[in-house]
Amino acid sequence: MPSLPRQAFALAALALLLTSCARPFGRQYEYEEEIYVSLDGSATMTVNTSMAALAALHGLDVAIDPAVPVDRDRIRALYSTPVTTVTRVSRPWRRDGRRFVQVRLEVADVRRLSQAPPFAWAHYAFTQKGDVVEFVQELGPSVAKNVGDVGWDGEELVAVRLHIPSRVTYHNAPSHLVERGNILSWEQPLKARLAGEPLRVEARFGVQRILVLTVALFLSALAAAAVTLGGLIWWVVRKGHQRAARQS
Repeated sequence: MPSLPRQAFALAALALLLTSCARPFGRQYEYEEEIYVSLDGSATMTVNTSMAALAALHGLDVAIDPAVPVDRDRIRALYSTPVTTVTRVSRPWRRDGRRFVQVRLEVADVRRLSQAPPFAWAHYAFTQKGDVVEFVQELGPSVAKNVGDVGWDGEELVAVRLHIPSRVTYHNAPSHLVERGNILSWEQPLKARLAGEPLRVEARFGVQRILVLTVALFLSALAAAAVTLGGLIWWVVRKGHQRAARQS
């Protein structure tokens, strides 16, 4: 069928578009930090941001004119520090007339993250007390650089999304929700972030990974099922012996 190649091409193009854009069907943020924290204090981070937000919030020297191509090597250099390793800078995409980009990083110790200029606006703490780990990120004032009229209408949002590796025991997320079992979200209007209003991110969680807990629960359920099945087989065999004894 001649239409199949065209359909396949269209689907591939759609998949490429969706993977190149952050959160295509979710809430849209002007600036977003996603932190995948590990139990040893390391983390993987994803920053989704407009070029204008990078300049305004962090004072980074990047081109905010949407007609100017995004210099991905420049962004990689700005995020490459002694405490961060950049693993990917995405191709840019457009939204509301502004260019956006995604930066992925590896962080060996989140407690040192504020030493990197793009994250110097925050203080990070990672402590373990017994069987509980506590993560705190306190965002202070931004650089609040004047970037002129970039099309902001006052409704833009900034977000921090924290991905927890184990069971959450406490958090101060305003929504009071734990998404998909281990994701917490904090939002703040961009204008409030530019004005320097503080934002505190706090979460406590166990020292046992969710995968370990899931496997343990699965094995427990499997063991219970085996015991039940064994008991049922024993009961059937016993009834059969009793019936045979009565007939003889």
